Amino acid sequence: MKLGTLRNQLQVDKFCSNWATGRQAISDAKVRGLQLERMESGQARWRLRYQSKDGRGRSCITLGDAKVIGLTDARALAEKELLNIAMGNDPKDAKQITKSIPTFATFIEEQYLPYVKSYKRSWVSDVSLLKNHLLPRFGTKYLDEIKRQDIVKMHYERKASGAAAGSANRLLIMMRFIFNLAVRWELPGIKSNPTKGVPLMEENNKQERYLSVEEAQRLYTAVCASENPMLQYIVPMLILTGARKREVLDAKWQDFDFLRRIWRIPTTKTGKARHVPLSDGVISLLSAMPRDQKCQWTFANPDTGKPYVSIFWAWDSARTKADLSDVRLHDLRHSHASFLVNAGRTLYEVQHILGHTQVKTTQRYAHLSHDTLLDATNSVNTALGGMFMPMVSASNAAQVQLVR
Repeated sequence: MKLGTLRNQLQVDKFCSNWATGRQAISDAKVRGLQLERMESGQARWRLRYQSKDGRGRSCITLGDAKVIGLTDARALAEKELLNIAMGNDPKDAKQITKSIPTFATFIEEQYLPYVKSYKRSWVSDVSLLKNHLLPRFGTKYLDEIKRQDIVKMHYERKASGAAAGSANRLLIMMRFIFNLAVRWELPGIKSNPTKGVPLMEENNKQERYLSVEEAQRLYTAVCASENPMLQYIVPMLILTGARKREVLDAKWQDFDFLRRIWRIPTTKTGKARHVPLSDGVISLLSAMPRDQKCQWTFANPDTGKPYVSIFWAWDSARTKADLSDVRLHDLRHSHASFLVNAGRTLYEVQHILGHTQVKTTQRYAHLSHDTLLDATNSVNTALGGMFMPMVSASNAAQVQLVR
């Protein structure tokens, strides 16, 4: 029920204190569409009536409590909203978008996890990072509430807690991927990625361990004596192919094409299939293995007929006996790359054998032994015919040998 026109703050105060029953409203004389409404409960509020952008009628939005917002501020709010409306932005649309923005926890449960579980083999690791770090921090926040400063704080607090730089970086990388998906999927209210511009910390803890030929021989002797009968085949397969642990453990006989000498790995770390050439050593190894014609798995656990979930205890025992306790299973992949490069193979060849998408990754694995580097630098002296080598007396030569 319209009672009149509102002109000053005094009228506002009187209207709000009016004890008359029933719902009442009064329009502002200055700003078109601005109204002061008192509810049956006695509460008063500012609201703005405006023409809908679709031209189908009038809409109304609430601006705030009249006991908190005065007439001057209400007019300023109304004029700001009217300007937005004139520019084609309907306040109700904005409110509808805000209501549809999920919390971080809801987005993870309903959209992110179902997506990564459909293709990512390491999604269990994602669940662990979410459960232990990201959900406790961001779970109840709406996605549009997570700002860049929140990401930076998370990143550095993880490092300050004593974690390695790589551990802190994994959280940042995961948050970056989560918000990239939200932007790609055009989630309402998410226009940009708050992790953009936040740099990764420098990691100085990347281990590089490569087996020498002598160490490989010691290791092979140890795995042949292992209580796990399949370890003597699994470890050489890792060294001879440079494949990842799970790629070997999950291998099936049908994946090997012995005629074409190709091992097709159907699902890799990148989610795509790749092909590994079968060397003479691998062919010999697979030919010597005991095989159950009813079992599809190449390196199956003899007790279960299924792939090993873990071979750590057998591996740990073998490497300890070989006095190689610092060697990890993944170092066998590093060693494969090292043997290839030291044999004169190009990084391009090594990259494709290992299935790397970038040669930069291959360069970290491609270790050159001291003997190879020594041979390389000696080639300069050979090319020059030893012209810079003065005559050395027998006594001096003996002293050099003693120093060596």
